[in-house]
Amino acid sequence: MLLPETWAAIRVAHANRLQSSMNLTLGSALATIGLTVPVVVVCGTAYDFPPVLGLDPKEIVLLATALVVSVVTLGTGRTSMMQGAVHLVLFANYLFLACVP
Repeated sequence: MLLPETWAAIRVAHANRLQSSMNLTLGSALATIGLTVPVVVVCGTAYDFPPVLGLDPKEIVLLATALVVSVVTLGTGRTSMMQGAVHLVLFANYLFLACVP
């Protein structure tokens, strides 16, 4: 579902238009999540199946931490290399926890 937007974002990034590439990427991801989650909740409610996020408690904590860090990072309008490094550390932590439960 994200393939056309991803392909367009890659082409725009190769044309050295990073802002347009980020807008395409974030917009398509937000639209997909914004449409998928409500449909799953409505279908689950209609068929009497409660929706389950499917995350362990440690993964929920990691997700919440990533969301808080993202809000702090993107809320100011400008980012630094240190904030990018924090995101990379969170991603490395996710990979480690995925491989070594």
